[in-house]
Amino acid sequence: MNRPISLDKAEVITRIKAERAVAVIRTDSIERALGAAKCAIAGGFRAIEITFSFPEASRAIAKLADNNDEQLLIGAGTILTSEQVHAAVTAGARFLVSPCVLPEVIAEARELNVPIIPGAFTPTEIYTAHSLGGDIVKIFPAVKFGPDYLRAVRGPLSQIPIMPTSGVDAANVADWFKAGAVAVGAVGSVFDPALIRRGEWDKLTKRAVEFMNAVRASR
Repeated sequence: MNRPISLDKAEVITRIKAERAVAVIRTDSIERALGAAKCAIAGGFRAIEITFSFPEASRAIAKLADNNDEQLLIGAGTILTSEQVHAAVTAGARFLVSPCVLPEVIAEARELNVPIIPGAFTPTEIYTAHSLGGDIVKIFPAVKFGPDYLRAVRGPLSQIPIMPTSGVDAANVADWFKAGAVAVGAVGSVFDPALIRRGEWDKLTKRAVEFMNAVRASR
């Protein structure tokens, strides 16, 4: 059954930019995904992305959406097909994230009026993602070149809202914002898959708190 979308597309995009950080939960089971999401929320995140990296990802999104009073933005990541777009939105995802530029995924998200954040790296990919209808473009992976790369890219492409993911941590998040990021994705530096597998929830919550404190301090 399709869930009603209570927030419109523009409101969701505004919220992502206002929150400034998205918790990216990549794991292998619904139980671990929900456990990590609980840590993210306890740590101060209000935008949570569950990646389609395990078969029950849509069920995890649905469970989070069922218990959501709209204080949270629940999204879906690693979206690679139009079928996954529909599954995620039906489950209650309010935004979608892809690791690459997939025209059919972007088009399907636009048809459903749901924000889409495609992943890109080179200037050509970033511009293509934006021109196809990406609402925010995710620099992925952002590990090697760091904030200086974003600063250089934004010289000729300053009109494109960019969110770096993978390579952002509490120590450098302020530099990413200074370079022009509208938001950041917190992946392994905070939500380490090994810690999630071992159920080390206290450590994950502590990392989430430290990251969000750094985000707030960078305002």
